[in-house]
Amino acid sequence: MQKIDLNNKVILITGAAGFIGSNLVKRLFKDVKGATIIGIDNMNDYYDVALKEYRLNELETLSRSLQTESMGGSWKFIKGDIADKQTVDGIFEQYKPQVVVNLAAQAGVRYSITNPDAYIQSNLIGFYNILEACRHNPVEHLVYASSSSVYGGNKKVPFSTDDRVDNPVSLYAATKKSNELMAHCYSKLYDIPSTGLRFFTVYGPAGRPDMAYFGFTNKLLRGETIQIFNYGNCRRDFTFVDDIVEGVVRVMQGAPERKKGEDGLPIPPYAVYNIGGGQPESLLDFVQTLQEELVRAGVLPADFDFDAHKQLVPMQPGDVPTTFADATALERDYGFTPKITLREGLRKFAVWYKQFYG
Repeated sequence: MQKIDLNNKVILITGAAGFIGSNLVKRLFKDVKGATIIGIDNMNDYYDVALKEYRLNELETLSRSLQTESMGGSWKFIKGDIADKQTVDGIFEQYKPQVVVNLAAQAGVRYSITNPDAYIQSNLIGFYNILEACRHNPVEHLVYASSSSVYGGNKKVPFSTDDRVDNPVSLYAATKKSNELMAHCYSKLYDIPSTGLRFFTVYGPAGRPDMAYFGFTNKLLRGETIQIFNYGNCRRDFTFVDDIVEGVVRVMQGAPERKKGEDGLPIPPYAVYNIGGGQPESLLDFVQTLQEELVRAGVLPADFDFDAHKQLVPMQPGDVPTTFADATALERDYGFTPKITLREGLRKFAVWYKQFYG
């Protein structure tokens, strides 16, 4: 593994106003000295843009406070779309990023059924533009978001990166698997060190409103009924956003090594890891914990009748019954395993929700 010192580097984060992206930028502000951090996001309205603006405002405030503490470095946000080749090429030409973290993507399994175009634009064309830019510039490490959805309906658990993942059950999953294949090809052809990270059900404060924990909270607050799919017989490997960010930062600092094979050609400096809690929770237990924490934070009243607002329904198209990460490779290579429990994470979300929405 090739060690990378992030201090004084130029780092490009795509999807910087997104849930994981903004938390990653915050973390880099705190831990990395003298870095120039470039963020790009198209600020689309897939979910409430006010949340993206809230995250960006947090970054601007934090950036200013760090400047007064003379940490050095700088923060530059660009409103733009990675699906626009000119924009991406312009950023690489002007800033010459040495480390690239591609988190920009159209997310969500269900939305890929109703709006497939968005996935082709962002996840395929956008990622291709990033790969091409890395090809023509001396990038030390490309880290990119894949997803646990690539495992599809795999019956073998926990999911290992050694498993075959040739049977996606949603277009979203198919685009993420395509990203891994494209990155492998560019690593092989152009010797670009790349690492893909398969994220497992990321949650936390200021997260994505289309995720179950956030959507359920909104609906319960409006007195609506929440639907629990597969009659509650689903298990998810929930991963708190701080654990995801910890994993990403560690991976950024260790790129797959460039080596030559026996034929004198490069062995692709390419790797893929799972980042997940490794403790799948049943959806019914998850909902129970969520409701307890919403009451505790004062989001919902203590006498709220949860049973009257729950409905068990069949599985949805594109969904899978279980996600379960085998993250032993991440622990072996980077010394990290996610640690934050579901209750601890949902408590932080509930407290944030109360503050944000009053």
